[in-house]
Amino acid sequence: MKIFPLTLIPHEPRIDFMKMRWVAMAVAALMFLAALAGIAGKGFNYALDFTGGTVVEMRFERPAVVDQVRARLEAAGYAGAQVQNFGSGTDLLVRLQPRDGETSTDANNRTAQEVLAAVSSPDNRATLLRTEFVGPQVGRELAMNGLYAAIFVVVGFLIYIGFRFEWKFAVVATVTTLFDVLVTAGYFAWAGLDFDLTVLAGLLSVMGFSINDTIVVFDRVRENFRSLRAEPLEVFNRSINQTLSRTIITSLVFFLSVLALYLYGGGSLEGLALTQMIGCVVATLSSIFLACPMLTVGALKVTKQDLLPKAKDETALARRP
Repeated sequence: MKIFPLTLIPHEPRIDFMKMRWVAMAVAALMFLAALAGIAGKGFNYALDFTGGTVVEMRFERPAVVDQVRARLEAAGYAGAQVQNFGSGTDLLVRLQPRDGETSTDANNRTAQEVLAAVSSPDNRATLLRTEFVGPQVGRELAMNGLYAAIFVVVGFLIYIGFRFEWKFAVVATVTTLFDVLVTAGYFAWAGLDFDLTVLAGLLSVMGFSINDTIVVFDRVRENFRSLRAEPLEVFNRSINQTLSRTIITSLVFFLSVLALYLYGGGSLEGLALTQMIGCVVATLSSIFLACPMLTVGALKVTKQDLLPKAKDETALARRP
């Protein structure tokens, strides 16, 4: 891997990843337990997408800067308000929690008037178009739909990898993917960041990115098991080293793209971009340090016989190397 005159990765790296497999799996287990503790103990800071709140639609005389509107609302006591453009360039949609927690019509109208007063300026006044209170029932439905989507993806992974490779690979790939998602979600739980629909979408995209990285390594493992006369640990080491350049280049390009989205995409895309950046780093490390080492442990241990084409008779089976 070369960037201008710099060589970041040798043409044929010979890093002994399998020598570090026990340390890597121990660190991964600690990260997994920490993520579970954060999710189960501290919980997520659910945003309005899941908890419900007041929706205010307003129209300005001239196009307003979303970040400035969000800053004015925070100064007025509405921290965590979601602000986005809709319709024409002068229309804004604001979602926020009422400060007093009331959901009556009077309280909702009072919140809308306070929002208008906070975001309006002498040179660019806002007028109210619509206001309503969205209950938490919609949030529960969205949360369940997200859970169903995650289950669908996991089952799809199991079926696909089980047919393409072997059941041990399917189990390891699924566990690795769930590890990446849970660690990323655990970061949001421990940090207390808003968990909204964009973060949920980011977690689903992390699942796809993770499984793609893992399948590339597994595909090389299968090829090398069939072509090399070497011990399984050596086969795993060669496979990881041979795909290392591709893994790092792909992850680096993806990370830089999402970083640009995080820096310049605005507040509405910040959660999505941050989720994908964290997931990218975790998924890259797990595909290198976790996926193959798990194939050397217990019932998941892979042998050459597992990956060779099925023999038709015992005589052919006996001639295998």
